[in-house]
Amino acid sequence: MAVVEADGVTFAYGDTPVVEDVSLAVEPGAFLGLVGPNGSGKTTLLELLVGLHRPDAGSVSLFGEPAHAFADGERVGYVAQDATHAGGRMPVTVREAVRMGRYPHRPFGRFSADDRRAVESALDRVGVRDLADRRVDRLSGGQQQRVAIARTLAAEADLLALDEPTVGVDAESREAFYELLAELNASGLTVILVEHDIGVVTTHATEIACLNRRLFFHGDPDTFVETDALADAYGGDQHVLAHDHP
Repeated sequence: MAVVEADGVTFAYGDTPVVEDVSLAVEPGAFLGLVGPNGSGKTTLLELLVGLHRPDAGSVSLFGEPAHAFADGERVGYVAQDATHAGGRMPVTVREAVRMGRYPHRPFGRFSADDRRAVESALDRVGVRDLADRRVDRLSGGQQQRVAIARTLAAEADLLALDEPTVGVDAESREAFYELLAELNASGLTVILVEHDIGVVTTHATEIACLNRRLFFHGDPDTFVETDALADAYGGDQHVLAHDHP
């Protein structure tokens, strides 16, 4: 079963179409990079895939169920583009923020030993244990993004969806962040990432979807860089710059 499947999805804001007749499936363990020019519908498509919008036409399923009615929310971790701005307004500690990921598992009861182990494990996996007692609103943007992912891991999510998560984050922190995503994906977490830096996506993602209202390409990164999909979607003479890694 696909983690996410879109079939002929179309969506508009009023009379303005944003996504047109998009079909794709994201299999368990995939790392999908979603790219396209500004205003291409990337954020809207991501929101459709995680059930935040209902398509005007077509359908989206999450784990085999209609995405807009999907009730098992702890299986999906969604990090919005303004996550660092929201984090900047959170007067709670890092550990308290990560514990929020356990709330769906303990809606009325007290936190158990398993809950505490899940929180501490999440802090370790994303490298923020040393920040556990600091307030989230006093962290850097890159640190806040790691806290958001730790909260997802504490929830034991199967899908992590991120919308341009490193906007405003310095280059060194960005690279460390994407290395973390690659490690989490290698451990089995399915990832969907909206990213404007195509070189980053072709380096880390296992598959790419190129969008400009409609889908121009969906497949592996090596094939993507050899096709005309980038120029077709962006217009003009476009090419991918590779990111070198030690």
